[in-house]
Amino acid sequence: MIHVIMTLADQIQTLAISADQAIKQAKTLVDIEALEIRFLGRKGELTTILKGLATVSVEDRPKLGAMANEVKILTEKKIHAAKERLGRENIEQTLAGQTEDVTEPGIRPPEGHLHLVTQAIEEITQIFERVGFTRTRYPEVEWDWYAFEALNMPKDHPARDEWETFFMDAPESKKFGKMILTPHATSGTARILAEKKFPIRAINIAKTYRRQMDITHTPMFHQFDGVYVDKGVGITHLLGILDYFVKQFFGPTRQVRIRPFHFRFTEPSFEMDVSCGVCGGTGMIGKEKCRTCKRGWLELGGCGLLHPNVLKAAGVDSSVYSGVAFGWGVERNYMMKEGMKLDDLRMMYKNDLRFLQQF
Repeated sequence: MIHVIMTLADQIQTLAISADQAIKQAKTLVDIEALEIRFLGRKGELTTILKGLATVSVEDRPKLGAMANEVKILTEKKIHAAKERLGRENIEQTLAGQTEDVTEPGIRPPEGHLHLVTQAIEEITQIFERVGFTRTRYPEVEWDWYAFEALNMPKDHPARDEWETFFMDAPESKKFGKMILTPHATSGTARILAEKKFPIRAINIAKTYRRQMDITHTPMFHQFDGVYVDKGVGITHLLGILDYFVKQFFGPTRQVRIRPFHFRFTEPSFEMDVSCGVCGGTGMIGKEKCRTCKRGWLELGGCGLLHPNVLKAAGVDSSVYSGVAFGWGVERNYMMKEGMKLDDLRMMYKNDLRFLQQF
């Protein structure tokens, strides 16, 4: 039995010496990997030796097992060190055989940019800032009061129906009513009027949510809603603001028209249209109707003089102050921008880099 123990111990020690010498003589990483398999692999020399543990007594097995484990750990460390050394030598040899031209242009990494909707928001903000409007921001989750009640909308107004507005599953407020996802940026008008810091020249740009989906609508979109309130503000101020924006954003060649309409929060009210940028205002593309506008004009949004009830809800004396308001979709405005020729608003949110990288 003693003879067997010595034989296994000698074999383990011999393996340690052989592995150390072989590792020192290895010239390449391929050599090291072969040695790792030879000495420590599942069918390697150490595994073969350890099979002999079954022939020794139970008392002697821990000693021989510990010896074998120590040799294994030491050999692994030497193999790891050799891999690092040979890998470093390979890199040094490769670099030594190369020449570096410091004047050669580098490889430019891929470069991203702002989404085109964000670009539109920044451009719109800058246009209105140049005429004294301050950008404001309000919550995406809004109260029924600010979105409807304060804007002169009765309880039975269609916009307050669940098929039009996203209502939150949240407790109601005794003062402000139900909680909803903001259906229009005009709710910001109600909020800023309540602050009563005159004169008011503000532009609220926000995410808004409605139950609509087609080539000119998405369930989530952006609106910018402007309000100008002071003493003696009238229709001429509104026309001046609209004309200024259209010329700045769409360019001098586009046509604009204003037609009477009805909104609960303005009186008188108007809708503003711009000539279609896809078909050039003709309503036709070749021999077919333009699927974006169908008639040469595309509605941008509503505008008008603030209704006295809206001022009253905010605690503003309508006999002293008057104001104008206008609200349009950011994406729809960008669709009609000169040269865009974008015939489906949903393309902006499909995350197709072939499309987005053009802007």
